[in-house]
Amino acid sequence: MSTPPAADGTPGPDSPRGGDQPAVTTSAAARRNVGEVLERAGIRPDSVAAADALIVTTELVTNAIRHGGGIILFRTSLTGDALHVLVGDASTHPPTSRRGDPGRSGGYGWPLIQRLAEHIDITPHPGGKTIEAVLRLS
Repeated sequence: MSTPPAADGTPGPDSPRGGDQPAVTTSAAARRNVGEVLERAGIRPDSVAAADALIVTTELVTNAIRHGGGIILFRTSLTGDALHVLVGDASTHPPTSRRGDPGRSGGYGWPLIQRLAEHIDITPHPGGKTIEAVLRLS
């Protein structure tokens, strides 16, 4: 049986998120998290690096919610001048590109992630996958 989350929404120690960061269940919460990380790193919120990081974060989380069965992990970290954004979802299927069509919703997120991230790693695991996008901040 799982330990319930704390009153502040922090997952219990045996949850998929491992208690590393507060639970992220929306794109807005993920953007707030990344914005705070960038601020602590001295990255201006009006910089191109911040805009790129927020776009990639939004798209990864939105894709996990829309196509991946929900977010099971969200983590950010800084190494040197790079931001790492990890999003885990409940689907074992890797993202696929499809041609964007102005007449219908969707089709632009994965190509944006691929274009803006310096490196992307997709790690399948039982019960889903984790996508790590690395963005250069300088």
